[in-house]
Amino acid sequence: MFMFERALTGSRKYWLWVASLLFVVLAGSLCYVLQLTHGLAVTGLSRDVSWGLYIAQFTFFVGVAASAVIVVLPYYLHNYQQFVRLTLLGELLAVTAVTMCMLFIFVDLGQPSRIFNIVLHPQLKSVMFWDMIALGGYLLMNAVIAVVTLTAQREQVPVPGWIKPVIILSIPWAISIHTVTAFLYSGLPGRSYWLTAILAPRFLASAFASGPALLILLCLALRKLTGFDAGWEAIQKLAVIVAYALAINIFLILAEVFTAFYSGIPEHEEAFRYLFVGFNGDYHLVPWMWLSALLSWVALTLLLVPKWRNNIRLLAVACAAIFVSIWLDKGLGLIVGGFTPSPLGAVTRYVPTLPESTIVLGIWAVGALMITVFYKTTLSVWEEN
Repeated sequence: MFMFERALTGSRKYWLWVASLLFVVLAGSLCYVLQLTHGLAVTGLSRDVSWGLYIAQFTFFVGVAASAVIVVLPYYLHNYQQFVRLTLLGELLAVTAVTMCMLFIFVDLGQPSRIFNIVLHPQLKSVMFWDMIALGGYLLMNAVIAVVTLTAQREQVPVPGWIKPVIILSIPWAISIHTVTAFLYSGLPGRSYWLTAILAPRFLASAFASGPALLILLCLALRKLTGFDAGWEAIQKLAVIVAYALAINIFLILAEVFTAFYSGIPEHEEAFRYLFVGFNGDYHLVPWMWLSALLSWVALTLLLVPKWRNNIRLLAVACAAIFVSIWLDKGLGLIVGGFTPSPLGAVTRYVPTLPESTIVLGIWAVGALMITVFYKTTLSVWEEN
């Protein structure tokens, strides 16, 4: 813990940033107290749309957490030394993302005591139980790996040998956390938008695009604000991986569209119609979903052309476009599209309320604060060495 004392020193701009995040966390906490008092009635959730912004953010950030495997696997299994700095930054991002996921589940439960239902009464047939095991285990492994690695770098000694099996185990475990999350949806009958065997591969492809894109943006921000350089060659290699993952994600979405409309089965078509053209007079998600599609194609174009990908500004634009695009798809459209229309054909409009949105922003601020502390500590250790 003494390493994190380095996060207690900084410039005036640094403390202004931290104070701003703490203010957002406080606002989210107050709204959560309001939710505890009045229940989930303060949110935009309803009988027909029982999962909303909370679970959507959980789904998105599970992908961000799982994407750490993109830098861990080349470095530890293939000895790709260019990823030496990106690997630790990616593991710290995974710890942050999993923590945010757990907070989103916590606020979605309504009553915090309900979390004990899974712990005290585990059911091996419950996908939620296995999701809890996967997330908890992944958080523990990445936290241990990050602390041990950073401690070794601070003391300028080799990483202990016992950590290598933990690192190897974390690679398939990263795949499992998003696969189990996908099974939470694809195992539900009566929800045609989710009831597809390629939902898990689609989740992983989108995760391997959005997570590394966020990591690249963080590295570019560190380069501008602190002068830290993660290595341009490493960033470029990561950008190529992002391009391939994004292309696969787009292909899987188009495969879903073909299957839904060529089959001519109404319940498979209705979710896509609701999201992209509107359904029964409800069009409020249509512009957002088309924006998501447009941003994906723009980002893919920028990343596939080497000249544009090598331009630091265009690379930042492409990564930001990917992050926003996949957030709109998984962090908004996926959940609402799965619930609308209902199995009985009802269209219930879901719009997050102000308290609900503030709680979400509060958890985002917690994540930003964790990344700030983690990265400042890490950079301080590297500077000393």
